[in-house]
Amino acid sequence: MAVQQLDAEALTEKIEAAVQGGTLGPCDGVLWVWPNKVAEVAGFLKSDPDLDFNFLNSISAVDYIDHFEVVYHLTSLNKGHTAVMKALLPGREELVMPSVYHVWRGADFQEREIWDLMGISFDGHPNLKRIMLWEGFDGHPLRKDYL
Repeated sequence: MAVQQLDAEALTEKIEAAVQGGTLGPCDGVLWVWPNKVAEVAGFLKSDPDLDFNFLNSISAVDYIDHFEVVYHLTSLNKGHTAVMKALLPGREELVMPSVYHVWRGADFQEREIWDLMGISFDGHPNLKRIMLWEGFDGHPLRKDYL
């Protein structure tokens, strides 16, 4: 079965029907989601029978100095389609968004790694502690402003 990326505009419409105010809209084939709605949208993406995004390929974070982006790559192994979901976090301090651990258990170490190296906290994560560096390490070394 060939894997295809779902149309971000159609996906946005479907999500907005289920999670009002959950998306910022599509752009360049990417589904943009409000950071505080990420877990709710993720739950819908997994539970909707037509979407069935049952596999979280990866979560990563990108530091753009004035904001961060958290990027989710999703796959439906049963339906043979993929999607990219992003959330934008403005600023540099107190970066928090909901955990998707309860939706995809594979988010466990990925969210811990992002917190450890980038300083983005995931509210609701059951064990958010350092995974790469030791407890007491000062700062988050993948931030562009880390000295």
